[in-house]
Parts: sequence; C-alpha cells; structure tokens
Amino acid sequence: MPLKITPLTPAIGAEIRGVDLGAPLGAGVVEEIYRALLAHLVIFFRGQKLAPGALVRLGEAFGTLDRPHPVYPPVEGFAEVVKLENDGDRPADTNEWHADLTFRRKPPFASILHAITIPEAGGDTLWASMYAAYEALPATVRTQIEPLYAVHDMGSFRNAALGRDNDVEAMNEALAQTGSAVHKVVARHPVTGRSLLYVNQSFTRHIVGLSTTDSDRLLHYLYNHANRPEFQVRFRWSEGAVAMWDNRASQHYAVADYAPAYRCMNRVTVVDDKRAGEVK
Repeated sequence: MPLKITPLTPAIGAEIRGVDLGAPLGAGVVEEIYRALLAHLVIFFRGQKLAPGALVRLGEAFGTLDRPHPVYPPVEGFAEVVKLENDGDRPADTNEWHADLTFRRKPPFASILHAITIPEAGGDTLWASMYAAYEALPATVRTQIEPLYAVHDMGSFRNAALGRDNDVEAMNEALAQTGSAVHKVVARHPVTGRSLLYVNQSFTRHIVGLSTTDSDRLLHYLYNHANRPEFQVRFRWSEGAVAMWDNRASQHYAVADYAPAYRCMNRVTVVDDKRAGEVK
C-alpha cells in the first residue's frame, strides 16, 4: 500500500502516514521515503517506537552514519546515536538557523530525529527551504552571489568546546581538530541539480574575496532574506514523532522556549547518500 504523504506548506515539509519505521522496511518503502525527502526536504512521522538500534537501522537504509558527533554525547552502547537532552541545567544551544556541520568539507546528507520526551508546551522546530530562499532573491543578487565562496567554521559550537570551566586550551584543540571549510554560496543539489542558497548564520563566517565589512553586510542580507515564513515549516513535536531532513537544501532552528522543562531526542546523522547519482 502506498504511503500517505500530506504536504504541510508549498515550500517545505510533509507528514507521512502508513509506515512503522521500527519494522524492517522493504526497498520499495525506503525508495518512497527517499523520494518524499527529495521533494519536501523535511518529512515527519508520528507515533513511532524506535529503540536506538532500530534508529540506526533506519538511518543505514539511506547511507553511512556519522560517529561520533563533535560536541554532543552518544546514547550508551550506540556511538551513532546522539542523545540531545535539555532542561534548566542544560540549556538548548541550537536556537540558531543552521544546516548541520557545514564546517566540514563534506557536510552530511541527512539527519533523523526521534522524540523521546517532550515538554508539555514549546520545543518546536522550524525548517526552511534553501531552494525557495534562493529562488526568491532578486535576479541581480543571484548574479552577484553565483561565483562567490564562503568560509564555514564551528561557530557556536565553540561555546560547547569551551565548557563551563572556560577551558581555552580545550577550545583551541577543538578548533584545530575541526578546522574549517570553503563552500559555494550558491550550491547545486547533488541529486536534483537545483540551485540553493548555502550560507547559514551558525557556521558561515566570511565571503572569500570581500572585506570584512562587505562580507558581513552581504551575509546579514542573505540571513535576513532566508528568515521568511514563506520558506518555512514549523513542527509541533509529540512523543514518538520522527523528523528526517535533507541537510543539503534546508536549514533548521530548534526553539528554546521550554526550560526548565525536560526535552530528550535521539538523532542519527547520515553522512553519505547512497542513492546520489541514481535518482533524478
């Protein structure tokens, strides 16, 4: 039986029903999910029971999993599963628009996030389409930014590296290990071939070839442009809900409005898209 796929906005997001992600998935179902991901950039599933091992199997159906995350701890016994816990003593630090790990030379393909415990109110996550953001730019701006490159580094993750003890040496070591990367400001999706805006407020630091003043001015213009509701979907979490997003063409923002309530999520990050080059 085909999956029931309901788009949530014209630009981004769809909810999928009719599948148990914790059960073994046939190749046809995985292909349907993959095509929905390409079409909608972020897809949602409600009421899923996923033990960490099942979450790993789900991620591996789409590609190679990352391990470990440079900042967040893993679930015990599962190096691939990142445990994201926040409350009054562990404030959330992902309330900035970002695509995951763009300071790497090859940022990951996708992430899958499973809600374990959610607060009674708050804790929504927003995603934005960078296809839509690029296509809505004035033609003169698209022409201006087409040849440009930008430097990405670990950005706000510096704070986590510094830690509560303000360990400057630990930060220096983290910066040395993580490094930085240079990416096109206008990227091409490796599967769809569509153009997209590829800068994000958390990790993009400088436009190559511009002065700091001119780079900051252009980047802030692009950030403000991309932060428009027309490009976004907002998801209200429920226990067991799953979100999977294409990190190559979207950004997300985790709303940190629920402290001191407790929120716990498990996540796997898919580094390589094993279907890239096969699907157009």
